[in-house]
Amino acid sequence: MGFSGTKFLDVVGSRRMAVALLATITGFYYLFVAVTNCADTETNRHAVAAVLSMRSTIHNPGTDWRAITNGGVALVAYILIVIWEYLTAFVLLAAAAVWGGVLTGFPRRFAGRSAVAVKLSSLGWTMAMLLFAGGFLTIAGEWFRMWANDQVDASGAALQNFLIAAVGLILVHLPESVGPRSDPNP
Repeated sequence: MGFSGTKFLDVVGSRRMAVALLATITGFYYLFVAVTNCADTETNRHAVAAVLSMRSTIHNPGTDWRAITNGGVALVAYILIVIWEYLTAFVLLAAAAVWGGVLTGFPRRFAGRSAVAVKLSSLGWTMAMLLFAGGFLTIAGEWFRMWANDQVDASGAALQNFLIAAVGLILVHLPESVGPRSDPNP
């Protein structure tokens, strides 16, 4: 009978479609973040330097020794963050492209490539978790006390990014459904 409504829903209502859309959205999001960090370098470099220097946070001799006031170190940290954001974006956008090919069956070279799409998605969201949970929440947040910084507190944004990446990782690693569920109310 050709392409039916059920077949359409099998694709657009699938977990794979949700993963593909989330990979696309988060890939573009991280790309926009990285481009913005390059376009507004002064503001963003200042934020990294403010967090590392701990100049606007709670001061205590037991933790103040952690402060990094060297501008060169802050610049290197900033550059590494931006590079990581670009890499994360490119990995997730590559995953989105492979998912697009898997879902549409076009071009044929994507046939059977869902394992590649899963691995790229997983890598991209793991990279996001490393940056936001490892870099921003753990290192910046706790080690440099970003949560108490009067000038810069990106803890909320970092948590948001961590949670989105966690949802992506959960979705991409869920097992494929084994068949249609039976409806108890036919």
